[in-house]
Amino acid sequence: MDNKKDHIDPRILRTRKLLRDAFIELIQEMDIQKISVNRLAERATINRVTFYLHYRDIPDMLEKMADDMIEDISMVLNQIPRNHKAGEEGDWSMMVKFLEHIAEHANFYKVILASKRIPIFRDRLLLFLRDIIVARIEKRGSNFLSAGVQKDILVWYDSAALIGTIIAWLQNDMPYTPAFLAKQFSLLHHERLNMTGD
Repeated sequence: MDNKKDHIDPRILRTRKLLRDAFIELIQEMDIQKISVNRLAERATINRVTFYLHYRDIPDMLEKMADDMIEDISMVLNQIPRNHKAGEEGDWSMMVKFLEHIAEHANFYKVILASKRIPIFRDRLLLFLRDIIVARIEKRGSNFLSAGVQKDILVWYDSAALIGTIIAWLQNDMPYTPAFLAKQFSLLHHERLNMTGD
């Protein structure tokens, strides 16, 4: 799969990064309603006209930033070789790559995921994680479901637990490495299966 960003003019990518970084700075300083296009453009060291070449308004910018976030995460996960082992080892590798990506962009994710003022990012990531969890369950069949647990409840639980733990990890300044946290997720998953399998 080609990365769409490879085909975009580097100047456009640079401007969007300036705007994204300016937004992340401003959202830490003030309420989202107080962030105007003027203020954002000034912080990004561009002019208003340039902003409108890229986005209709701030909500449009947030939509596109959320799209870019999911595209970036998908790219990271797609870098895992196709011949990589399926199953738990493959899941663990995906989780490590995912957490490494979040750690690499920790300031961005800490601000956009932990902010209750801009739920679009958390909501979009939650949907993305749900899709991965559903695909994993469907691939492994009904054996993967814990005894007596409905599939939709398992999906809600796993995706909410995952995103909640990642947000707590970021808010606590990532006291564990991505590999260690991925291993902890794996242990928690096994523990839950063992508890429900009795």
